[in-house]
Amino acid sequence: MRALLPLLPLLRTGWGWPARTYPAALRLQGLCSGPGPRRAMALYRTEERGQPCSSDYRIFFKNVAGHYISPFHDIPLNVDSTEENGIPTKKARNDEYENLFNMVVEVPRWTNAKMEIATKEPLNPIKQDVKGGKLRYVANIFPHKGYIWNYGALPQTWEDPHQKDKSTDCCGDNDPIDVCEIGSKVFSRGEVIPVKILGILALIDEGETDWKLIAISVNDPEASKIHDISDVKKYKPGYLEATLDWFKHYKVPEGKPKNKFAFNGEFKDKAFALEVIKCAHEFWKALLMKKCDRGTINCTNVQVCDSPFRCTEEEARSLVELVPTSLNKENDEEEQVWHFLDK
Repeated sequence: MRALLPLLPLLRTGWGWPARTYPAALRLQGLCSGPGPRRAMALYRTEERGQPCSSDYRIFFKNVAGHYISPFHDIPLNVDSTEENGIPTKKARNDEYENLFNMVVEVPRWTNAKMEIATKEPLNPIKQDVKGGKLRYVANIFPHKGYIWNYGALPQTWEDPHQKDKSTDCCGDNDPIDVCEIGSKVFSRGEVIPVKILGILALIDEGETDWKLIAISVNDPEASKIHDISDVKKYKPGYLEATLDWFKHYKVPEGKPKNKFAFNGEFKDKAFALEVIKCAHEFWKALLMKKCDRGTINCTNVQVCDSPFRCTEEEARSLVELVPTSLNKENDEEEQVWHFLDK
């Protein structure tokens, strides 16, 4: 069993191998027989610090070179985008290619822990939200268990709390745009996946616009036939109704009123959603170039060259090293090995 321990840093930090595909990862190491799925090399991996299910738990991101980066600022919005000074630029491409975006998975489907990109911390790791000194979990909204999609955010977007949205008449919620990925696979926390946008819902949360994008992984078996919000209604009947019901009621168990929506809860189509993304990306550019009031948002980044908030790779590493690691790392790793071998 000790012979497996050298592999655990790879499994724990996830070089593109989600928790549920460990067997494929081990085949690559020659530890399992049989053919495995062919996977592209991951561009990003994660590193856990602190104890899971605690307020000091953090998930930091690294690029393929092993340097720490911000998932908020350094991961490109568009898939395979050409960049100029770290900010993606437009290039000639067909409509379908323009609809491919990177999604940072914060919450796997069917889980309850309210995990999110820490927008106020250096390098913006994923952490569990805390309210009133307690870790936050969403309640199970009957008949559902936890979040009913893979939930996350689009990098390099920002809903500006000082800009009133013309279509909702409310300002932004000061976060990256949220994404609900409706494919069949349960992704792992911290995965960066390519998705195509299908539509959008305008949640009004305590007077703020909180957009909820509807998307599907480009690698999902049904992605080739789902292109717009109307296709979701056709091929996944009831999913949009369940999504509206979930967002309406998920705060009620906390003693809060039902959430409200712009457009009477109508899901807008892909074209509308792409305009919202475009606008949020422009707000993010202004944020990173110090052209607007950033408030408490931490804009530390490693790859946006002209940004006054850019730091060196060494400075980024120093910031991460300030965060404590797990106190019982070896015990945790041995538990993971036995858990894997028991499957």
